Amino acid sequence: MGILAYLQRIGRSLMVPVAVLPAAAILLGVGYWVDPEGWGTNSIIAAFLIKSGAAIIDNMPILFAIGVSYGMSKDKDGAAALSGLVGFLVITTLLSPQSVSLLTSTAIEHVSPAFAKINNQFVGILVGVISAELYNRFSGVELHKALAFFSGKRLVPIIVSIVMLYVSFALLYIWPFIFNGLVVFGENIKDLGSIGAGIYGFFNRILIPVGLHHALNSVFWFDVAGINDIPNFLGGQKSINAGSAVIGITGRYQAGFFPIMMFGLPGAALAMYHTAKKGNKDKTASIMLAASFAAFFTGITEPLEFSFMFVAPQLYVIHALLTSVSLYIAATMQWISGFGFSAGLVDMLLQSRNPLAVQWYMLIVQGLAFFVIYYVVFRFVIVKFNLKTPGREDDDSEQPTEESTHTTKEDINSLAQQYLAVVGGKENLTNIDACITRLRLNVKNSDLINEANAKALGAMAVIKLGKGGVQIVVGQQAEKIADQMKKLV
Repeated sequence: MGILAYLQRIGRSLMVPVAVLPAAAILLGVGYWVDPEGWGTNSIIAAFLIKSGAAIIDNMPILFAIGVSYGMSKDKDGAAALSGLVGFLVITTLLSPQSVSLLTSTAIEHVSPAFAKINNQFVGILVGVISAELYNRFSGVELHKALAFFSGKRLVPIIVSIVMLYVSFALLYIWPFIFNGLVVFGENIKDLGSIGAGIYGFFNRILIPVGLHHALNSVFWFDVAGINDIPNFLGGQKSINAGSAVIGITGRYQAGFFPIMMFGLPGAALAMYHTAKKGNKDKTASIMLAASFAAFFTGITEPLEFSFMFVAPQLYVIHALLTSVSLYIAATMQWISGFGFSAGLVDMLLQSRNPLAVQWYMLIVQGLAFFVIYYVVFRFVIVKFNLKTPGREDDDSEQPTEESTHTTKEDINSLAQQYLAVVGGKENLTNIDACITRLRLNVKNSDLINEANAKALGAMAVIKLGKGGVQIVVGQQAEKIADQMKKLV
């Protein structure tokens, strides 16, 4: 497996713990609706809800360790998740400031401040990756009969705990350098203020095609470099009282996404519909309407972005630049809101009474302006350069077969069978996985993949990652299709 394909696996596995955030957002959001001023001091119901949500947010690092180890395991088994938990507990205990002081015979006040932040998402991801690899390697090992009870999956947590001793020893010397580098990077961007937020917004979008935006997000959204934008924002009054949040500042790495996801991208979708060929408008409308609905209400933008990301990369660069501008404007004007999952209407409404949400309604006004900007810019560029966005494909391009067209209306089982045929049959597959909107497949030969038939089945994009990896953007049925493909294989 190539490096890029491996990084894609990590990026996909990160969605497992990130998917927990909506629960925290709902609990915290409702709690702030009930008691927006007192953070639960005026209402026991609000306190109950906010404390429950904070229990998730405050333990995100350990959720990353468990979620990534589970997500990257070959068969998604609970033993892999348990191994991630064991590994995380070993490392964070051995590298706590008290333990480091004892191990290095250093006065605790002289211990590097990096170890006070060892309980973070970066370490959680590292532990998750190592634990998953050890699980994939040793979960099938059979020991001597005298030790048979510890064979197979029971052996993995034991191996993980031993390996983490060596990892902890390495991190004892490496982690301060890593931490300081991340802090310098984050602080350099943070010190740029609103401009830094804009720079972050640009790279957030540009990295989406290779799935590495999750790594960038962890620096700004979580406590890798001391920014911790999402947990601090969701912490609301508690974060303000603790001095970890500043009204008008905390949330600046989130706020500017709302105008883009709720309004800008739907504006782009309308432009693509209006510029589609007459005979393709109905099909284009169905794709764009469903994708726009997802972007507006939930903030899931992949179906829309992948519809033009590769067929018209010029538009995607423009999209990244406009995202940068949006984050810059929102940060400059201090129009602030935040999210637990993504920048959609649901999160906006839930966080509207968060004490850190400042003039959040102005993001709607900004969004309406970006709807117009996206529509005008996209329509002009598409027509000016004759870009082959959805519905504008050449008439002489390869057309789907009658059988392929028919299967777009079949159930998940039929779709799974058709996608197996598209990728060259089960003999060509070495691994099947999925994230929210993509089938993530490892294949023996990506040249056997029939992109035209994949798009005839409704796929929005086919992304080949060398000879051994491919992603097929199929929409929010991706996980169901992948599960059925696994059963068929």
